[in-house]
Amino acid sequence: MSTAAAPPLPVEVEQLMRQLKMPYARGLAPELLATAKAQRWEPVEIVKALLVEEVAGRGRSMLAQRRKTAGFPTGKTFAAWDPTVSSIPAPTQQALQTLEWVHRRENLVVCGPSGTGKTFFLEALGQAVVETGRRVVWFTLEHLGGLVAAHRADDTVTKAVARILRAELVVIDDIGLLPVSTTPPKGSTASSTPPTRNAPSRCHRTSTRQDSTN
Repeated sequence: MSTAAAPPLPVEVEQLMRQLKMPYARGLAPELLATAKAQRWEPVEIVKALLVEEVAGRGRSMLAQRRKTAGFPTGKTFAAWDPTVSSIPAPTQQALQTLEWVHRRENLVVCGPSGTGKTFFLEALGQAVVETGRRVVWFTLEHLGGLVAAHRADDTVTKAVARILRAELVVIDDIGLLPVSTTPPKGSTASSTPPTRNAPSRCHRTSTRQDSTN
């Protein structure tokens, strides 16, 4: 794109782009149109470039929203994961990263001592699922117990659980040290429930994949 200051869009064009809800194309349009004029682009090239920018921008926005909704603890992905230092066999790591178990709505349990990278690996899996356009929700057992306790007071537990199960993957971290009670529990190893047909998959830190209902 040209480095010179681009003239603003005509008011009518900007208003139309606002009405069509095209914020990403609108943001790029002044600079792009100035470049297109200087380089004598064909009209179809201009339209294509604006639409590509809008689609890409919406994709970035939706991905960011899915990550925010998931509630991941740190934002770690496989980009920072070193498979050579993990005690999980390399073939198992590779098989899990295909995410085929999510497609099959299976549960996954990861167990191991503290500090062995269970949460890191599970969050990276969850991030990979989000990048495919699927919904993920992340809980610690303590958080999940508190959620149930809060909704029990007004008898809305069923609705709260139904909202959780809309996700394709449910991750429950920190399971196993303490029992779940009517108050938020604390825990830190993982465990999982057997898969239920047509249920969301779950992941526990020592994790299970969520079972999801479509």
